[in-house]
Formats: sequence, structure tokens, C-alpha cells
Amino acid sequence: MPHLLRLAPPLLLATLLSALMSGCGKQSAAPEPERAVRTQLVHASTASVSHEYAAEVKPRTESRLSFRVSGKLLSRTVNLGDTVRAGQVLARIDAQDLKLAQAAAAAGVAAARTNRDQAGADYKRFVDLQRQGFISTAELERRDSAFKAAQAQLEQAKAQADVQGNQAGYAQLVADVSGVVTSVNAEPGQVLAAGTPVVSLALDGPRDIVFSVPEDQVVRVKAAA
Repeated sequence: MPHLLRLAPPLLLATLLSALMSGCGKQSAAPEPERAVRTQLVHASTASVSHEYAAEVKPRTESRLSFRVSGKLLSRTVNLGDTVRAGQVLARIDAQDLKLAQAAAAAGVAAARTNRDQAGADYKRFVDLQRQGFISTAELERRDSAFKAAQAQLEQAKAQADVQGNQAGYAQLVADVSGVVTSVNAEPGQVLAAGTPVVSLALDGPRDIVFSVPEDQVVRVKAAA
């Protein structure tokens, strides 16, 4: 028991010193700074929502131009993005065969005209012979039919020559209206069938804006339009 009394004072002293030191080490926390607060009352009328959609500007009218006849593409004078005017030549194909066909049609017209003239002269002679009683009426009618057939053949040959002349002119691809080249579909050296697209042309004029809208926003967009 005396041994325990001797140890108590040092233990008590250590406890007091520890409490004193811990009390000196603690400091009071600094007060929070005052902050300005901005308030706003939100109503349905003040809230706004914006939506952004990717869109593409397209011409209202776009034409794919092609040759009316087949042939080998010799040259193309325009490229993607070029501006063209009405009447400008855009491309050419080899017109050698078309020119030969045109010459043959012209020769056919000359032959048909000669045959018609001969049939007409024969008919006139047979008219005189029939008046003189040397030939029958049936023979005169046969000569008249031959003349009319020759005349019809001449008209047919002329029409065929006109077609061949037009086809020879189709060897050049010409822009009907002004616009901008939006695509190129054929290169020189390529053999093209009639109607094969060569270039696409966006015509000058109104433009349309095309964009995709989510299905749940279609009604909202239509209402805002």
C-alpha cells in the first residue's frame, strides 16, 4: 500500500500536464465568410429549352445529265463543284459512227427523191397515153400508186435523215440550265450506253434544308414552324 501512494503523485502530474498541453494546442475554427446568393423565381414562362439538329442544304431540283445516244466518252469539261451556265458543253462522245449514219441517211434521201421523180415522170407520160387510148385505166392507176409509194418513201427517208442529224448533234452533252455540278459519274475513255448518267447538276433556284428530328420532337418542331 505505501508503494502505491508513492506512485500516485507522478501519475497525477503527467495527467495534468497532458491535459494542459492538449488544451493549449486546440484553436477555434475561423468563421465562414459570407457569400452572396442570387435567387430567381422560375416559372413555366421563363424556362426555355433549345434543341440542335444536324441539317443539310440541298437544291430543290437536281438533274442527272446523260447522252441520248451511246458512244465512247472523249472528254469531260467540268468537275465536281464547277459552276456551269445554260448552253455550256459539259462532255463529248465519239461522233464518228453518228456522222457516218447521217451521211448514209442523206444518201438515202437523194435516192428516194430520184425514184420519186422518175415515178412522177412516168405517171405523166401514162396519163397522156391513157387519154390517147393506148393504155387502160387500170394501168394508169397502177402507175399512180407507184408514184405515191415513191413519194412516201421519200418522206420516210427525210424523216430518217432528220433523226440521224439529231443523233449526230447529241454527241455533245449540253447544260439545259445554269447550276453547280454535284457529282461526276463517268470518265473519259468509258463507253457509255444511252441514258448513262455523266454528271449531276444542282439547278440554280430555291434551296431546301433537310434534317432529321427525333420522333418525340416532331410535334414540337411542326408547331414551331
